[in-house]
Amino acid sequence: MKVLLTITRIIVGVLFIFSGLVKANDPQGLSYKMHEYFEAWNMAALNDYALALALVMNVFEIVAGIAILLGWRVKLFTWLLLLLIIFFTFLTGYAAFSGKIAACGCFGDCIPLKPIESFWKDVILLVLIVFLLINHQRIRPLVTPKIAVVSLALATLIVSVMQWYVLEHLPFVDCLPYKKGNDLVEQMKMPPGYIADEYAYTFKYKRDGKEFEFTQDSIPDDVDENYEFVGRGQKLIRKGNDLKPKITDFTLKTLSGTDTTQAILTQPGKYILMFAQVVLDKPQRYDQTLWREFRERNIPFFIVTADPESARLKFGPGYTVLSCDATVIKTAARANPTYFVIQGGKVLGKESYARTEEILQSLK
Repeated sequence: MKVLLTITRIIVGVLFIFSGLVKANDPQGLSYKMHEYFEAWNMAALNDYALALALVMNVFEIVAGIAILLGWRVKLFTWLLLLLIIFFTFLTGYAAFSGKIAACGCFGDCIPLKPIESFWKDVILLVLIVFLLINHQRIRPLVTPKIAVVSLALATLIVSVMQWYVLEHLPFVDCLPYKKGNDLVEQMKMPPGYIADEYAYTFKYKRDGKEFEFTQDSIPDDVDENYEFVGRGQKLIRKGNDLKPKITDFTLKTLSGTDTTQAILTQPGKYILMFAQVVLDKPQRYDQTLWREFRERNIPFFIVTADPESARLKFGPGYTVLSCDATVIKTAARANPTYFVIQGGKVLGKESYARTEEILQSLK
Protein backbone atom coordinates (compact mmCIF):
# COMPACT_ATOMS: atom_id res chain seq x y z
CA MET A 1 0.00 0.00 0.00
CA LYS A 2 2.81 2.41 0.90
CA VAL A 3 4.51 1.92 -2.47
CA LEU A 4 1.22 2.35 -4.35
CA LEU A 5 0.44 5.49 -2.38
CA THR A 6 3.88 6.95 -3.13
CA ILE A 7 3.58 6.21 -6.85
CA THR A 8 0.12 7.80 -6.91
CA ARG A 9 1.40 10.92 -5.14
CA ILE A 10 4.23 11.25 -7.64
CA ILE A 11 1.92 10.81 -10.64
CA VAL A 12 -0.65 13.33 -9.38
CA GLY A 13 1.90 15.86 -8.15
CA VAL A 14 4.09 15.76 -11.25
CA LEU A 15 1.13 15.93 -13.63
CA PHE A 16 -0.32 19.02 -11.96
CA ILE A 17 3.08 20.71 -11.81
CA PHE A 18 3.73 19.88 -15.47
CA SER A 19 0.26 21.02 -16.53
CA GLY A 20 0.64 24.29 -14.63
CA LEU A 21 4.10 25.00 -16.04
CA VAL A 22 3.04 24.32 -19.64
CA LYS A 23 0.09 26.71 -19.30
CA ALA A 24 2.15 29.27 -17.33
CA ASN A 25 4.41 29.43 -20.38
CA ASP A 26 1.44 30.95 -22.25
CA PRO A 27 -1.26 32.22 -19.84
CA GLN A 28 -2.69 34.45 -22.54
CA GLY A 29 -3.42 31.36 -24.63
CA LEU A 30 -5.25 29.77 -21.70
CA SER A 31 -7.35 32.91 -21.27
CA TYR A 32 -8.38 32.72 -24.95
CA LYS A 33 -9.42 29.10 -24.41
CA MET A 34 -11.56 30.28 -21.46
CA HIS A 35 -13.21 32.75 -23.83
CA GLU A 36 -14.36 29.82 -25.97
CA TYR A 37 -16.06 28.18 -23.01
CA PHE A 38 -17.61 31.44 -21.78
CA GLU A 39 -19.01 32.22 -25.22
CA ALA A 40 -20.33 28.66 -25.65
CA TRP A 41 -22.21 29.12 -22.35
CA ASN A 42 -23.40 32.67 -23.17
CA MET A 43 -21.18 34.06 -20.40
CA ALA A 44 -19.04 36.39 -22.52
CA ALA A 45 -19.21 38.99 -19.74
CA LEU A 46 -16.59 36.90 -17.92
CA ASN A 47 -14.05 37.36 -20.73
CA ASP A 48 -12.57 40.38 -18.95
CA TYR A 49 -11.63 38.15 -16.00
CA ALA A 50 -10.23 35.25 -18.04
CA LEU A 51 -6.58 36.28 -17.86
CA ALA A 52 -6.68 36.80 -14.08
CA LEU A 53 -8.34 33.41 -13.66
CA ALA A 54 -5.71 31.79 -15.88
CA LEU A 55 -2.84 33.32 -13.89
CA VAL A 56 -4.28 32.19 -10.55
CA MET A 57 -5.15 28.70 -11.77
CA ASN A 58 -1.66 28.08 -13.14
CA VAL A 59 -0.07 29.08 -9.84
CA PHE A 60 -2.49 26.91 -7.88
CA GLU A 61 -1.88 23.80 -10.01
CA ILE A 62 1.88 24.05 -9.47
CA VAL A 63 1.66 24.86 -5.76
CA ALA A 64 -0.85 22.07 -5.14
CA GLY A 65 1.32 19.59 -7.05
CA ILE A 66 4.35 20.52 -4.94
CA ALA A 67 2.31 20.24 -1.72
CA ILE A 68 1.21 16.72 -2.69
CA LEU A 69 4.81 15.69 -3.41
CA LEU A 70 6.02 17.15 -0.11
CA GLY A 71 3.15 15.56 1.79
CA TRP A 72 2.21 18.87 3.44
CA ARG A 73 -1.43 19.51 4.39
CA VAL A 74 -2.36 16.56 2.20
CA LYS A 75 -6.01 16.44 3.22
CA LEU A 76 -6.54 20.11 2.36
CA PHE A 77 -4.77 19.95 -0.99
CA THR A 78 -6.33 16.65 -2.06
CA TRP A 79 -9.76 18.12 -1.37
CA LEU A 80 -8.87 21.21 -3.41
CA LEU A 81 -7.48 19.09 -6.24
CA LEU A 82 -10.57 16.88 -6.13
CA LEU A 83 -12.81 19.92 -6.62
CA LEU A 84 -10.53 21.16 -9.40
CA ILE A 85 -10.40 17.83 -11.24
CA ILE A 86 -14.18 17.45 -11.02
CA PHE A 87 -14.45 20.84 -12.69
CA PHE A 88 -11.83 19.90 -15.30
CA THR A 89 -13.60 16.62 -16.01
CA PHE A 90 -16.82 18.52 -16.61
CA LEU A 91 -15.01 20.90 -19.00
CA THR A 92 -13.28 18.15 -20.98
CA GLY A 93 -16.46 16.08 -21.03
CA TYR A 94 -18.36 19.07 -22.38
CA ALA A 95 -15.69 19.59 -25.06
CA ALA A 96 -15.66 15.89 -25.97
CA PHE A 97 -19.40 15.26 -26.14
CA SER A 98 -20.85 18.63 -27.20
CA GLY A 99 -18.51 19.18 -30.14
CA LYS A 100 -18.54 22.93 -29.44
CA ILE A 101 -14.91 23.15 -28.26
CA ALA A 102 -12.19 21.87 -30.59
CA ALA A 103 -9.55 21.38 -27.88
CA CYS A 104 -9.64 21.75 -24.11
CA GLY A 105 -6.22 23.38 -23.76
CA CYS A 106 -5.25 21.17 -20.79
CA PHE A 107 -1.56 21.27 -21.77
CA GLY A 108 -1.71 24.44 -23.82
CA ASP A 109 -0.72 24.52 -27.48
CA CYS A 110 2.51 22.62 -26.85
CA ILE A 111 0.82 19.26 -26.24
CA PRO A 112 -2.53 19.35 -28.06
CA LEU A 113 -4.90 16.62 -26.94
CA LYS A 114 -8.20 15.66 -28.47
CA PRO A 115 -11.14 16.42 -26.17
CA ILE A 116 -11.88 12.73 -25.61
CA GLU A 117 -8.22 12.10 -24.67
CA SER A 118 -8.33 14.96 -22.18
CA PHE A 119 -11.58 13.64 -20.74
CA TRP A 120 -10.19 10.16 -20.01
CA LYS A 121 -6.99 11.67 -18.65
CA ASP A 122 -9.09 13.64 -16.16
CA VAL A 123 -11.18 10.59 -15.26
CA ILE A 124 -8.00 8.69 -14.39
CA LEU A 125 -6.69 11.63 -12.37
CA LEU A 126 -10.03 11.82 -10.57
CA VAL A 127 -9.69 8.19 -9.49
CA LEU A 128 -6.11 8.74 -8.32
CA ILE A 129 -7.02 11.82 -6.30
CA VAL A 130 -9.93 10.01 -4.63
CA PHE A 131 -7.49 7.24 -3.72
CA LEU A 132 -5.14 9.82 -2.15
CA LEU A 133 -8.00 11.42 -0.24
CA ILE A 134 -9.17 8.10 1.19
CA ASN A 135 -5.62 7.28 2.34
CA HIS A 136 -4.42 10.77 3.25
CA GLN A 137 -3.76 9.75 6.89
CA ARG A 138 -1.13 7.26 5.72
CA ILE A 139 0.92 9.99 4.01
CA ARG A 140 3.78 11.42 6.04
CA PRO A 141 5.36 14.80 5.21
CA LEU A 142 8.83 14.75 3.71
CA VAL A 143 9.89 18.10 5.19
CA THR A 144 9.10 20.28 8.16
CA PRO A 145 6.11 22.66 7.95
CA LYS A 146 8.46 25.67 7.80
CA ILE A 147 10.38 24.29 4.81
CA ALA A 148 7.10 23.37 3.11
CA VAL A 149 5.66 26.89 3.55
CA VAL A 150 8.87 28.50 2.28
CA SER A 151 8.93 26.12 -0.71
CA LEU A 152 5.33 26.87 -1.67
CA ALA A 153 5.79 30.62 -1.20
CA LEU A 154 8.92 30.53 -3.37
CA ALA A 155 7.08 28.51 -6.04
CA THR A 156 4.24 31.05 -6.01
CA LEU A 157 6.68 33.92 -6.47
CA ILE A 158 8.67 32.21 -9.25
CA VAL A 159 5.59 31.19 -11.25
CA SER A 160 4.02 34.65 -10.84
CA VAL A 161 7.18 36.37 -12.10
CA MET A 162 7.43 33.84 -14.93
CA GLN A 163 3.89 34.60 -16.07
CA TRP A 164 4.44 38.35 -15.88
CA TYR A 165 7.58 37.93 -18.00
CA VAL A 166 5.93 35.90 -20.77
CA LEU A 167 2.99 38.30 -20.96
CA GLU A 168 5.46 41.11 -21.68
CA HIS A 169 8.10 39.23 -23.69
CA LEU A 170 6.22 36.29 -25.36
CA PRO A 171 6.32 32.64 -24.21
CA PHE A 172 9.66 30.97 -23.50
CA VAL A 173 8.64 28.10 -25.79
CA ASP A 174 6.58 29.08 -28.82
CA CYS A 175 4.40 26.15 -29.88
CA LEU A 176 2.35 28.06 -32.43
CA PRO A 177 2.66 27.72 -36.23
CA TYR A 178 3.75 31.39 -36.37
CA LYS A 179 6.92 30.72 -34.36
CA LYS A 180 10.42 31.82 -35.29
CA GLY A 181 11.91 29.59 -37.99
CA ASN A 182 8.61 28.63 -39.59
CA ASP A 183 7.72 29.52 -43.17
CA LEU A 184 4.22 31.04 -43.07
CA VAL A 185 3.59 30.27 -46.74
CA GLU A 186 4.39 26.59 -46.19
CA GLN A 187 2.27 26.51 -43.02
CA MET A 188 -0.73 27.69 -45.07
CA LYS A 189 -0.46 24.89 -47.66
CA MET A 190 -2.58 21.76 -47.57
CA PRO A 191 -0.54 18.93 -46.06
CA PRO A 192 0.23 15.80 -48.14
CA GLY A 193 -2.55 13.24 -47.97
CA TYR A 194 -5.33 15.76 -47.40
CA ILE A 195 -8.75 14.43 -48.37
CA ALA A 196 -11.72 16.77 -48.41
CA ASP A 197 -15.28 15.79 -47.52
CA GLU A 198 -17.18 14.68 -50.61
CA TYR A 199 -20.85 15.55 -51.04
CA ALA A 200 -23.60 14.61 -53.47
CA TYR A 201 -25.85 17.52 -54.33
CA THR A 202 -29.55 17.34 -55.21
CA PHE A 203 -31.80 20.03 -56.63
CA LYS A 204 -35.51 20.34 -55.93
CA TYR A 205 -37.89 21.80 -58.50
CA LYS A 206 -41.65 22.16 -58.74
CA ARG A 207 -43.84 21.59 -61.81
CA ASP A 208 -47.62 21.41 -62.02
CA GLY A 209 -47.87 21.34 -58.24
CA LYS A 210 -45.48 18.39 -57.87
CA GLU A 211 -41.95 18.41 -56.50
CA PHE A 212 -39.08 16.73 -58.31
CA GLU A 213 -35.57 16.04 -57.03
CA PHE A 214 -32.68 15.74 -59.47
CA THR A 215 -29.02 14.97 -59.10
CA GLN A 216 -26.51 17.26 -60.76
CA ASP A 217 -26.28 14.93 -63.77
CA SER A 218 -29.99 14.37 -64.23
CA ILE A 219 -31.37 17.92 -64.41
CA PRO A 220 -33.70 18.19 -67.46
CA ASP A 221 -32.62 20.41 -70.34
CA ASP A 222 -35.86 22.41 -70.11
CA VAL A 223 -35.57 23.03 -66.36
CA ASP A 224 -35.34 26.82 -66.74
CA GLU A 225 -38.46 27.07 -68.87
CA ASN A 226 -40.78 24.51 -67.29
CA TYR A 227 -39.70 24.11 -63.64
CA GLU A 228 -39.65 26.34 -60.58
CA PHE A 229 -36.55 26.06 -58.44
CA VAL A 230 -37.30 25.13 -54.78
CA GLY A 231 -33.97 24.47 -53.14
CA ARG A 232 -30.74 22.52 -52.95
CA GLY A 233 -29.69 19.69 -50.65
CA GLN A 234 -26.46 17.88 -49.95
CA LYS A 235 -25.47 14.48 -48.60
CA LEU A 236 -22.07 13.45 -47.31
CA ILE A 237 -20.94 10.43 -49.32
CA ARG A 238 -17.30 10.26 -48.24
CA LYS A 239 -15.78 11.65 -45.06
CA GLY A 240 -12.43 13.34 -45.48
CA ASN A 241 -9.60 13.22 -42.96
CA ASP A 242 -8.67 15.68 -40.24
CA LEU A 243 -5.56 16.93 -42.01
CA LYS A 244 -5.58 20.66 -42.58
CA PRO A 245 -3.06 23.49 -42.90
CA LYS A 246 -1.31 24.56 -39.70
CA ILE A 247 -2.35 28.14 -40.49
CA THR A 248 -5.90 28.88 -41.65
CA ASP A 249 -7.90 32.08 -42.15
CA PHE A 250 -4.72 34.18 -42.32
CA THR A 251 -5.29 37.04 -44.73
CA LEU A 252 -3.79 40.50 -45.02
CA LYS A 253 -6.07 43.07 -46.64
CA THR A 254 -5.62 46.70 -47.56
CA LEU A 255 -7.98 49.38 -46.29
CA SER A 256 -9.91 49.02 -49.55
CA GLY A 257 -10.37 45.27 -48.95
CA THR A 258 -7.84 43.91 -51.45
CA ASP A 259 -6.26 40.61 -50.38
CA THR A 260 -2.50 41.14 -50.42
CA THR A 261 -1.46 38.08 -48.38
CA GLN A 262 0.69 36.37 -51.00
CA ALA A 263 2.11 39.64 -52.30
CA ILE A 264 3.23 40.64 -48.81
CA LEU A 265 4.58 37.27 -47.72
CA THR A 266 6.53 36.52 -50.91
CA GLN A 267 8.08 39.95 -51.50
CA PRO A 268 11.89 39.97 -51.84
CA GLY A 269 14.10 41.01 -48.96
CA LYS A 270 13.29 41.44 -45.28
CA TYR A 271 10.14 43.14 -44.08
CA ILE A 272 8.35 43.67 -40.78
CA LEU A 273 4.78 42.91 -39.74
CA MET A 274 3.66 44.48 -36.48
CA PHE A 275 0.61 42.62 -35.14
CA ALA A 276 -1.52 44.81 -32.88
CA GLN A 277 -4.65 43.33 -31.29
CA VAL A 278 -6.01 46.70 -30.12
CA VAL A 279 -4.25 49.72 -31.54
CA LEU A 280 -5.44 52.15 -28.89
CA ASP A 281 -4.53 49.86 -25.98
CA LYS A 282 -1.52 51.34 -24.07
CA PRO A 283 -0.26 53.67 -26.84
CA GLN A 284 3.15 53.99 -25.17
CA ARG A 285 3.92 50.52 -26.51
CA TYR A 286 4.05 51.80 -30.09
CA ASP A 287 7.63 52.99 -30.54
CA GLN A 288 7.61 55.26 -33.57
CA THR A 289 11.32 55.92 -33.06
CA LEU A 290 11.83 52.26 -33.90
CA TRP A 291 9.55 52.62 -36.87
CA ARG A 292 11.59 55.54 -38.21
CA GLU A 293 14.67 53.36 -38.01
CA PHE A 294 12.91 50.79 -40.18
CA ARG A 295 12.28 53.52 -42.71
CA GLU A 296 15.89 54.74 -42.61
CA ARG A 297 17.03 51.18 -43.33
CA ASN A 298 14.53 50.94 -46.21
CA ILE A 299 12.82 47.96 -44.61
CA PRO A 300 9.10 47.64 -45.51
CA PHE A 301 6.98 47.97 -42.38
CA PHE A 302 3.30 47.01 -42.09
CA ILE A 303 0.87 47.51 -39.21
CA VAL A 304 -1.47 44.50 -39.02
CA THR A 305 -4.61 44.96 -36.95
CA ALA A 306 -8.25 43.96 -36.68
CA ASP A 307 -9.12 47.66 -36.38
CA PRO A 308 -7.42 49.24 -39.41
CA GLU A 309 -9.46 52.45 -39.34
CA SER A 310 -8.31 53.28 -35.79
CA ALA A 311 -4.71 52.54 -36.80
CA ARG A 312 -4.96 54.81 -39.83
CA LEU A 313 -6.37 57.67 -37.75
CA LYS A 314 -3.84 57.16 -34.94
CA PHE A 315 -0.64 56.78 -36.93
CA GLY A 316 -1.41 58.85 -40.00
CA PRO A 317 -0.84 58.26 -43.72
CA GLY A 318 2.90 57.60 -43.39
CA TYR A 319 2.39 53.93 -42.48
CA THR A 320 0.87 51.00 -44.35
CA VAL A 321 -2.04 49.50 -42.40
CA LEU A 322 -3.37 46.02 -43.16
CA SER A 323 -6.44 44.34 -41.70
CA CYS A 324 -6.44 40.80 -40.31
CA ASP A 325 -8.88 38.66 -38.35
CA ALA A 326 -8.75 39.36 -34.60
CA THR A 327 -8.57 35.64 -33.69
CA VAL A 328 -5.64 35.13 -36.06
CA ILE A 329 -3.80 38.06 -34.48
CA LYS A 330 -4.39 36.65 -30.98
CA THR A 331 -2.97 33.32 -32.13
CA ALA A 332 0.05 34.75 -33.92
CA ALA A 333 0.97 37.43 -31.39
CA ARG A 334 0.51 36.90 -27.65
CA ALA A 335 1.95 40.34 -26.77
CA ASN A 336 0.34 43.53 -27.99
CA PRO A 337 2.08 44.53 -30.20
CA THR A 338 4.41 41.82 -31.55
CA TYR A 339 6.95 42.35 -34.32
CA PHE A 340 7.70 39.74 -36.98
CA VAL A 341 10.86 40.03 -39.07
CA ILE A 342 10.18 37.97 -42.19
CA GLN A 343 11.93 37.14 -45.44
CA GLY A 344 10.29 35.12 -48.19
CA GLY A 345 7.59 34.00 -45.77
CA LYS A 346 10.10 32.66 -43.21
CA VAL A 347 9.97 34.17 -39.72
CA LEU A 348 13.52 35.31 -38.91
CA GLY A 349 12.57 37.07 -35.70
CA LYS A 350 9.53 37.37 -33.45
CA GLU A 351 9.70 39.78 -30.53
CA SER A 352 7.36 41.73 -28.29
CA TYR A 353 7.29 45.51 -28.02
CA ALA A 354 9.47 45.16 -24.89
CA ARG A 355 12.46 43.77 -26.83
CA THR A 356 13.29 46.48 -29.37
CA GLU A 357 17.03 45.68 -29.35
CA GLU A 358 16.29 42.06 -30.25
CA ILE A 359 14.05 43.26 -33.08
CA LEU A 360 16.91 45.25 -34.57
CA GLN A 361 19.28 42.30 -34.12
CA SER A 362 16.93 40.18 -36.25
CA LEU A 363 17.40 42.64 -39.11
CA LYS A 364 21.14 42.04 -39.40
